[in-house]
Amino acid sequence: MPINNPNQDFLYALRGAITCESNSSSSINSAVEELLHELIKRNQLIPDKVISITFSITKDLDACFPAAVARKMPGWEKIALLDCQQMYVKGDLKKCIRILALVFLPLDQAPKHVYLKEAKQLRPDR
Repeated sequence: MPINNPNQDFLYALRGAITCESNSSSSINSAVEELLHELIKRNQLIPDKVISITFSITKDLDACFPAAVARKMPGWEKIALLDCQQMYVKGDLKKCIRILALVFLPLDQAPKHVYLKEAKQLRPDR
């Protein structure tokens, strides 16, 4: 159940994921930007409505921090951002960046999760 705030918005946890082409700063930057832009577009997000985002990345991605990419976005300097390594599970998707975003959305707006590229197979129901 979402938590409401004084503006009559409700707190939701949005999920998302994307895969990278390679373990390079440019590939990770591109993937994070694409994932966040799509999350913003689908959910009509503005920075003041984003509380925090946790990024988890698979162990084969270590060229840069995804949160550092997000931190460069206009208006995102006050958002709590955290990087962590995704738990390793044999056979899991490679070169994957996952997000858990806590955001406020209007009650009448359905949250839209974002799974892109090979990460679509993580949630075929979405």
